[in-house]
Amino acid sequence: MRKYLLAGAGLLLAMTARNTGLTVQATNEPELPRTSLNITSSPNTDSRMHYPATAADFQAALDAAQPGDIIILEASVTYRGPFDLPDKAGAEFITIRSSRHSELPEGVRVTPTQSALMPKLTSPSYSYAVRPMRGAHHYRFEGIEFAPVDAQVFTYHLIALGSYGAEQDTLAEVPHHLSFDRCYVHAFPGQEITRGILLNSAHTDITNSHVSDFKARTFDSQAIGGNNGPGPFRLINNYLEGSGENLIFGGDDPSIANLVPADIEIRRNHFAKPVEWRAAGWGVKNLFELKNARRVVVDGNVFENNWRQAQTGEAILFTVRNQSGGCNWCVVEDVQFTNNIVRHAGAGIMILGVDYTHPSQQTKRITISNNLFEDIDGGRWNGRGEFLMMTERAADITVDHNTILHSGNVISVGAGPHTGFRFTNNLARHNEYGLYGNDVGSGVVAITRYFPDGVVRGNVIAGADANRYPTDNF
Repeated sequence: MRKYLLAGAGLLLAMTARNTGLTVQATNEPELPRTSLNITSSPNTDSRMHYPATAADFQAALDAAQPGDIIILEASVTYRGPFDLPDKAGAEFITIRSSRHSELPEGVRVTPTQSALMPKLTSPSYSYAVRPMRGAHHYRFEGIEFAPVDAQVFTYHLIALGSYGAEQDTLAEVPHHLSFDRCYVHAFPGQEITRGILLNSAHTDITNSHVSDFKARTFDSQAIGGNNGPGPFRLINNYLEGSGENLIFGGDDPSIANLVPADIEIRRNHFAKPVEWRAAGWGVKNLFELKNARRVVVDGNVFENNWRQAQTGEAILFTVRNQSGGCNWCVVEDVQFTNNIVRHAGAGIMILGVDYTHPSQQTKRITISNNLFEDIDGGRWNGRGEFLMMTERAADITVDHNTILHSGNVISVGAGPHTGFRFTNNLARHNEYGLYGNDVGSGVVAITRYFPDGVVRGNVIAGADANRYPTDNF
């Protein structure tokens, strides 16, 4: 019932703003991803088939396969890696699939309970299960389980799509046209692993998959992370679980000059951290972070369970970083964060305009629209409880038609000015300080100081002193 009431409140707000003429059209809207990939078509049924019985046979089949071939791995059989994907001429996919892949419906996210329908590719200690070689391309995996060989090994990247440093410092060395569909990628309970999938590639799809149990205590761990691949990337209808960041772009300086991961579509995924991890002391940071990315659409996802531990509790971060001083071109720009649910977190969103440790470009053109923020509670999840924190001079940030249930400030802002800011048609609680500017206080004084050309209109701010806010709010 509560969800229906929330939806009704959002509809009422939209109608109220429309009927009073207060809906404001956003300017400087983010640019959409330039390429919408579709690399998931099945290979030709007349292609050659390979049926490797052992790990050695599988690598031999990979070495011998030609574009358009299909390699069938027996379900429930373990193939111990590492496995290398050779670079081959041609633009047809080499497909590696389960012998029972037809029992995994297309377009439906897999779960761990379906692992009996999958062959398993495993990684030994300090290695990987699968890695494309430099420039390798057109490989597709369907219905495959990926895991460490046992719970005792340590692995940096279970699936290593690309590399960094001298191994990959030109675009010609980047692997591309890679697809993982209906795959189960996981570590073991209690095991520390850096990352499920290293996404330093181009033209890559990860769809309908389950990526879980990637965690660590003293270093960052992610379900998926990339810093040295240009994109485009499509992450569609996956479950993603990581203790540091469930998904991150950036975080280490790219070794390819002027590289910014770009043209990224993130739709219908479920980002979560098990609440049991709180007692276990895993190094929790956030659910989603962009440190170097452009032209990103984040639409229709669920983000849940994030608390203050290794970071301050924000669920979503748009925080540009020239991490080690070698990426002064790093930027976060042209991002659409729309139609998502963010719930059970110590705080909502953090936006950093420029990196304050090393020179970077400016964060700009971010739209946050039509989202539900629920149970953003600093007491329950050990954070500040604010919906939005902004600092260091961001530009052209639009926050429109969001429903926000939170325990702290609506906005906490400092280190401005932030130009082109628009906060319109949102429903939120004022709580103690509402829209709060560092060193100046709440309401109009904060808007004047930190958003000198800002637009704050058509919002319902429950419990606010109307005298402290622009008159065309409620």
